[in-house]
Amino acid sequence: MHGTTFTTDETVLETLLRDPVKSCFFVRECGATDDPSVLKTVLPETVFISHPVSATSLGSIEFRREYGIRYACMAGAMAGGIAGERLVIALGSAGLLGTFGAGGLPLSRVETAIGTISSALGENAFAVNLIHNTFDRELEMKTVELLLNRKVTIIEASAFMRLTPAIVWYRAKGLTLRNDGTIAVKNRVIAKVSRTSVAVQFMGSAPRSMVASLLAENRITETEARLLGEVPMADDITVEADSGGHTDNLPLVNILPEILRTRDALHRNHAWPLKIRIGAAGGISTPHAAHAAFVMGADYIVTGSINQSCIEADTSPQVKQSLARAGIADVTMAPAADMFELGVKVQVLKKGVFYPARATYLYTLYNRYTGLDELPDDDLEKIEKELFQRKISEVWNDTEGFFRRTAPPIVQKALKDPKMKMALVFRWYLGLSTRWAKSGEPGRENDYQIWCGPSMGAFNSWVKGTPLEYPENRKIGEITEKIMTETAYLRRLSAIRAAGFTFEENAVHSAETA
Repeated sequence: MHGTTFTTDETVLETLLRDPVKSCFFVRECGATDDPSVLKTVLPETVFISHPVSATSLGSIEFRREYGIRYACMAGAMAGGIAGERLVIALGSAGLLGTFGAGGLPLSRVETAIGTISSALGENAFAVNLIHNTFDRELEMKTVELLLNRKVTIIEASAFMRLTPAIVWYRAKGLTLRNDGTIAVKNRVIAKVSRTSVAVQFMGSAPRSMVASLLAENRITETEARLLGEVPMADDITVEADSGGHTDNLPLVNILPEILRTRDALHRNHAWPLKIRIGAAGGISTPHAAHAAFVMGADYIVTGSINQSCIEADTSPQVKQSLARAGIADVTMAPAADMFELGVKVQVLKKGVFYPARATYLYTLYNRYTGLDELPDDDLEKIEKELFQRKISEVWNDTEGFFRRTAPPIVQKALKDPKMKMALVFRWYLGLSTRWAKSGEPGRENDYQIWCGPSMGAFNSWVKGTPLEYPENRKIGEITEKIMTETAYLRRLSAIRAAGFTFEENAVHSAETA
């Protein structure tokens, strides 16, 4: 039968998707059937049995058990509260895992959100994002202090380039020995990484120097310090490929297998009680992408860009409409506000906005000149008229006032360093552009900074011609359910194809028929 074209009817294909508890028997001459009684007469002619595949069977059962969720799938954090209370609560209420996007928000706002989500979800799991802060380690420590005080037991750690005392402190608290001698981990860490060198750090135990410092500061106990050496820094590691926001633009087919191999090698050396689970993020927006990730060995998948266009996302209707019109190629890289001086970039939507070009223009000026006083008159006029829409002196006054309230030492340094002052002024525009997009600021439509990867365009293509084409119909729970259910369907189809059958193109399921 290998290589033969096998045309089956729609009823059988519907059975594969809609009734996963049934097996489908493929027999010579008789085609395909889900009726086992057929076997009584054609048993010798049976050439393949398609066994049941359900969405709950995909990925790691341990991942689902650990967090008490239905599917090996979660929605990642979107900073600035775009992944807000409403989205996280919708996911948790549906038995799914979501992360509150705490990055860039005041601690008071994060604390309020945690209270709201906890009250709504009760025992249902949710995570909070702990984003690495390159320039303000104290804020990172204060964020962990808040998470510990509010008894948040799951974090999604992102943008870390190296381990810090804050993440070690969080991991340490609550480590205890059970009666049987095994270690109970209270605070679970899902680390999102895009480089093997960072993944290795989360696969190992905490650095001894950091453990010693935390112990000396009385932040952890002797028992916690000792047990830190016997557990990895993360329970789960999400491999982030080409995605929206901060990204190395790496293809998932390259980076995921590499980190899986690294995990397996290190696990043999460390002999941790449980193997660290590896998830896949970046580009996961359709059943085909999810299926590919699971086939490569991912224990779970993480959605990102597409969640912004859902009705529960805390961003403006204008942004959701823009995202719903995006194609795969309608994204580009632009300077990041939080690591502007380092030349770090984020992936954003370029269709219909000037932000990528304007942010790149500011970074070019930053590299070319040593301070605002050196800017040519033409550039100064362009910045004030087109980008800032106000005088640079006014922008600096606002910037200075902000940092005097939040981080006074930064102001003192900037007053002595003209280049640093210029960077802070330029970061004013980059930082506010995300807020303008989130709030739908009138008159600033051209300056919206919308984090987005090519997966957004892939999703739009998949749902085109269906109700999900329109953002007002996009609900996070239903989209997650749909992706996972159709991924299970594709798993069954791939097994049938592996047996030597091929299908007519129009027989394969699509978004509009689910």
